[in-house]
Amino acid sequence: MHRSTLTMAALASAAAFMLVACDRQPVVVVPPTPVAVPGPAGATGATGSTGATGSTGATGDTGSTGNTGNTGDTGAQGATGRPGSGTTVLILPPAASAPTK
Repeated sequence: MHRSTLTMAALASAAAFMLVACDRQPVVVVPPTPVAVPGPAGATGATGSTGATGSTGATGDTGSTGNTGNTGDTGAQGATGRPGSGTTVLILPPAASAPTK
């Protein structure tokens, strides 16, 4: 029975110790992030190929109308007409035709 008393006492001590451990806040240790150190530059790469030709652009808008030109010079006066022989000639416009349906 002496052993069972010792075992019971050990279990009680362990349980008390576990309860005390539960009351403490955990401490999280985060290792520092290593700083990257760049190495030497590598060799230059090969030149790329020429790109494709672009498509033709859209046609532009029609331009504005230009300015009106200046008035021309007045022409020279014509020669004076000859007197008639006494006969008057009348020129009439042609008669209008009937509208078509």
